Amino acid sequence: MTDGNRGANSPTRSKYASAQLGESEILRRGLDTFAELGYAATTVRELARRLEVSHNFINDRYGSKGNFWRAVVDFAMRDDQDDFDHQLAKSGDDDEHLTGVIVQLYRRSANASAKNRLLADESTRDSDRLDYLHQRFIQPFWDSIEPAINNLMSAGRIPLVPPHVLYTAITGPALALAQDPVADRLNPAAAPVAKQDRERLADTLSSLVIHGLLRPCGQ
Repeated sequence: MTDGNRGANSPTRSKYASAQLGESEILRRGLDTFAELGYAATTVRELARRLEVSHNFINDRYGSKGNFWRAVVDFAMRDDQDDFDHQLAKSGDDDEHLTGVIVQLYRRSANASAKNRLLADESTRDSDRLDYLHQRFIQPFWDSIEPAINNLMSAGRIPLVPPHVLYTAITGPALALAQDPVADRLNPAAAPVAKQDRERLADTLSSLVIHGLLRPCGQ
């Protein structure tokens, strides 16, 4: 058989063309790939290989690698802000509102290693992707907790520091929940950390952060 007669019957082409992944699985694999390799090193060819689709799939369905990245991010962070807003809508004072959101943030991050890695990586790069993250997710999250933070600052419960410092203090440890290999080296007796109760780990970390952030009333 000559090369010109291989066409659709070639093993590689039939393997990719016959794959029938659901949308969620496509986006999940895309998230894992972007998180592992970074955006620049993630080629359309590599995405096609990991998604088990034809090399035209990304452009045909999403228009471009950039559009696929945005779809992946929307998938990874869907319902996050709704959950935070629901927590803030519960009765209670500013202390309880902020504490509840921080606990929720850490619990959502505990089993979202790929999302955490992607966010941590993109947050170091001045790009249109960071603009997208900021507009769609970072700023809405900050806007939702800023009133409680300002009130607690005015009451002397939170130190008067720039917003980006507080943002880092709150979200940085949550993103660090993706650093299981470091945790395993620091505490080999408990390794692998990935197999531990992730929600319990998240609650321990959020409690530590809240204790350091919020001064007790009257102090």
